[in-house]
Amino acid sequence: MNVNKIDHIGIAVQSIEESLKLYKDVLGMDFKGVEELTERGLKTAFIQAGDTKIELLEPISEKSTISKFIEKKGQGMHHMALQVKDIKQSMIALKENGYRLLSEEPEKGAHGTKVVFLHPKSSNGVLLELVESDH
Repeated sequence: MNVNKIDHIGIAVQSIEESLKLYKDVLGMDFKGVEELTERGLKTAFIQAGDTKIELLEPISEKSTISKFIEKKGQGMHHMALQVKDIKQSMIALKENGYRLLSEEPEKGAHGTKVVFLHPKSSNGVLLELVESDH
């Protein structure tokens, strides 16, 4: 398994529009647009500063994991995403080494990516997301 880089840091927010006031308007970070992932019950917005991306995650359904996260823990850091070349191979390597994944198959992520999450109990209390991207 080979991690290329930190892909992004996910932050759970009540409102992307409100959050952009800080990141875009005050801090001057480059806003990359909003994407709705209806099947996952959330809306995402990516902002960028150099090579670093931040993903703002806003729930659009009470059943989404982001809605439940905010309800339980409040707004804040949700996950750290690591870019990998081959998500399927990475999943096999993690399982073979005793790590627990939150799904058996990769899910559709923002911008056409494939994603899978490691259970935080398997990764020192941090929700880790593996991301495979074509670009």
